Amino acid sequence: MSERPNIDRPPSPDALKPRNVRRLGLEAARQSGLIIAGKEPDQIAVLSILIPTVEDQLNRHDRTRQKWVPADLLPRDPQTGQIFFNPENPEENIVLSPEAQAAMIVNLLTEDNLPAYHRTIADNFGLDGAWGTWTNQWTAEESNHATVMRDFLILSNAINPAEDEAMRMEQMKQGYDVEKDPLHTLAYVTFQELATRVSHRQTGIASNNKLADAMLKRIAQDENLHMLFYRNLAGAALDVAPNQMMQAIRDEVMSFEMPGANIQGFKVRSLEIANAGIYDLRRHLDEVVMPVLRKWKIFEREDFTGYGELARDELAAFLVNLEKAADDFDANRESGRVEKTIALLKRREQA
Repeated sequence: MSERPNIDRPPSPDALKPRNVRRLGLEAARQSGLIIAGKEPDQIAVLSILIPTVEDQLNRHDRTRQKWVPADLLPRDPQTGQIFFNPENPEENIVLSPEAQAAMIVNLLTEDNLPAYHRTIADNFGLDGAWGTWTNQWTAEESNHATVMRDFLILSNAINPAEDEAMRMEQMKQGYDVEKDPLHTLAYVTFQELATRVSHRQTGIASNNKLADAMLKRIAQDENLHMLFYRNLAGAALDVAPNQMMQAIRDEVMSFEMPGANIQGFKVRSLEIANAGIYDLRRHLDEVVMPVLRKWKIFEREDFTGYGELARDELAAFLVNLEKAADDFDANRESGRVEKTIALLKRREQA
């Protein structure tokens, strides 16, 4: 790899947010100098450079993904083929563990905001060519996840349809309006897709139910393929604009938050999920953050300079603190403090 210039001033983190580009115009943003970072291409140029990689990754995704429809994952009457759950035979009913039920509801409500996620992805990557093909296909695949989870929860009487609809409406009215520039978005969705995969897979294991486990395993396989698409693109972006991409990775790891964090009652539910070991800080660090950073060889690369090198140093320091926080949570769970906190928060909600 050719030697990179020493870049002391990072580009503005706000200059290429889609809303600002629409307001000012791309050329005006470029001429302002706010998005120029030494001799690295600006983010719009990076997206163009990555088009062949997008095409390759889209072809790999299509070859790898196993197609399915929601009805494939739900029980059917062997005579009629009708999807059903049998309320007359309790031993055949679907019973989820409370923690798995809470996790599945959180995951469902998160998936419900898909239109807002589609807008966010489309605003950053565009809807032309391979980028647009991927964005539309990703949206179609993600739509299946909410459909099958909602069918499962309603048909198995694990959720009240009226209550579910009220939560869905409330969540979608809140929407999702977290705006990032393209490279920050690329870094974020890599970690988010992997976090979602881990959450779905662990929810299935914790459900103590074969049908739920099989359904969530299939969803998790989709999420893993989505993660691979974004992770490989982000890796290619690191080669094209290492300092800018390193800055984005640092920012997204240090500020990471799942898109469903605005769900009503999320704090209590997320603590219940963490207390059950479905998704906690330890899993986030060991199964999401570190595997991706290792794949990108973040702490082995020699092409970071200036603010890119500084961003890596700041990330390293943050990871030390995250390790300590994960240890502290484990200790609090063992001592029962997390359970007491959950009970306290529930009493406050009911007051």
